[in-house]
Amino acid sequence: MPAQQKKIIFCIAGLLSFACALGTAAAIGTQLWVKGTILCKTGALLVNASGQELEKFIGEIQYGLLYGERVRQCGLGGRPLQFSFFPDLLRIIPASIHVSVILFCTVLIIFALVAAGFFMFNAFGSPYETLHGPVGLYLWSFIACSCGCLIMILFSSEVKIHHLSEKIANFKEGSFIFKTHTEKFANSFWIILVCSLLQFLNALLIRFAGFEFPFSKSKDSGTITGAADLMY
Repeated sequence: MPAQQKKIIFCIAGLLSFACALGTAAAIGTQLWVKGTILCKTGALLVNASGQELEKFIGEIQYGLLYGERVRQCGLGGRPLQFSFFPDLLRIIPASIHVSVILFCTVLIIFALVAAGFFMFNAFGSPYETLHGPVGLYLWSFIACSCGCLIMILFSSEVKIHHLSEKIANFKEGSFIFKTHTEKFANSFWIILVCSLLQFLNALLIRFAGFEFPFSKSKDSGTITGAADLMY
């Protein structure tokens, strides 16, 4: 492939990696990871609510990795409440999983920026066959993509398996019990998916630029060397 085309491909990949870093950083600071509604089960059972009456006992909730808000509905109008994960909710949520999600987000940002820098270095500099070259580009893209996948897996398990929305809704609620009515992942969660896909796309762009996947050459050369040894 001509050098000019390789330069364009690496520039595109670098911009995509930089966009991933910015998108992940923005996602961490928002409260748009999960949106849903919560049912005040105690209040609904007391008045035997159904149909249109049940809507008076359904509030809203949305949250991210650091903070969120919910509207408490128990039949007497909505009351908005703000909450923060640190330090308020650490006692009731799976803290190890939640901290791991934030940690992997940070790692994703770091390696996306590293990948962006090395893509630009390969486009305009003179890389050599070490971590500065194609092997490094594959490595940084793979790490960033893996972090994105781990973020989605861990956060999904925290929300769905550990019932994070219900734990938040029932925080400091003495006499009322809240249950999740509806729940869906919001924009910031899907930004992480897009970032993972873009890092995977970067690996394909590296291959399209004419650089083999790591270890593919070594296997071929090993086979040739072994055949040569047998000849002698």
